[in-house]
Amino acid sequence: MKTPIQKILFGSPGTGKSHTIDKVIIPNDLGITSPENIIKTVFHPEYTYGDFMGKLVPITRAGKVEYNYYEGHFLKALGQAYKNIQLTKPKDIDQINWDEAKNVALVIDEINRGNSAAIFGVCFQLLDRENTGWSSYSVNFTEIEFYKFIELIGVKISVVDGNLKFQFPGDSHFVFFESLKDKFSPLGINTETKAIQLPPNLSILATMNTSDNSIYFMDSAFKRRWDWEFANWDDTKPPVATYGKGGTLDEDKWKKLIKNLNGFIKSHHTSIRGIEDKQIGYYFIKQPVTAEQIQNKLMFFLWDSVFNRDKKPLVKLLNVEIDDLVTFGDFTKLHNKFITNIMNFKL
Repeated sequence: MKTPIQKILFGSPGTGKSHTIDKVIIPNDLGITSPENIIKTVFHPEYTYGDFMGKLVPITRAGKVEYNYYEGHFLKALGQAYKNIQLTKPKDIDQINWDEAKNVALVIDEINRGNSAAIFGVCFQLLDRENTGWSSYSVNFTEIEFYKFIELIGVKISVVDGNLKFQFPGDSHFVFFESLKDKFSPLGINTETKAIQLPPNLSILATMNTSDNSIYFMDSAFKRRWDWEFANWDDTKPPVATYGKGGTLDEDKWKKLIKNLNGFIKSHHTSIRGIEDKQIGYYFIKQPVTAEQIQNKLMFFLWDSVFNRDKKPLVKLLNVEIDDLVTFGDFTKLHNKFITNIMNFKL
């Protein structure tokens, strides 16, 4: 079983977010060395779902206009990941040799400079992951998306006697579409519904500047589906966690924290817009709940989404001066005090 990384690195401009992805996460954490297993893109205001998934592009040949479907960055990365799986020649989805199935990284720089809701479209549903690394839910591809997807895996598609026929890598003969079922089922691909999931060997890494929400708003549901990692301008780290067991909260303590935190949020409803969406569920962070997740994901959500308009409730909770809580870096360094005071909070 592989553990994919699905993370947004955020911080001030010039804090080495892209460098960390290129020089640390990709080679060291994911063990990727081949360029074909690294697919990069940059979001911007004109970037679309077609750029991300794929689109029809007209080409003029011999005075005639033809339309070809070109894969986007997401579909290319997805196809490469499944190609690496099929190269291991699995006989069953439960018998995939993940040590041999090479990792693939899709890297998105400036993820919030594009309209992420429009760009991801139905792919948003795939971002929920199980502990196995597979997507919790699948999405159904259109026929043209599916055919391009299986081409990227390595399947050759030809028209023979007016019918589409397919040749799987390693085979010397073509087969009809119906015969692909047995070939694809070991990869977890449903040829009837064209339902696709993200596989465990596909990681998605992204960068963004801390306060660039004015470019494009990223809603809470989208943010929840990522891990987060903060890069401070001075490269300092928060103090070691004094809560939980080695900085990890068990399920009971996590539930108590969430209950008290939602009470704290609710107590400041007059200064919070859309408070229903600012309440936090138990699955905002899946077990185990670590200090790093609390600092980077939970506290950033509070800073950037819940108390983005008014930091005074946080100042009062932490019993500090307003000048001591100016940046998110200031806030995350107070994570021990934050946890202690929330655990002791009473309405």
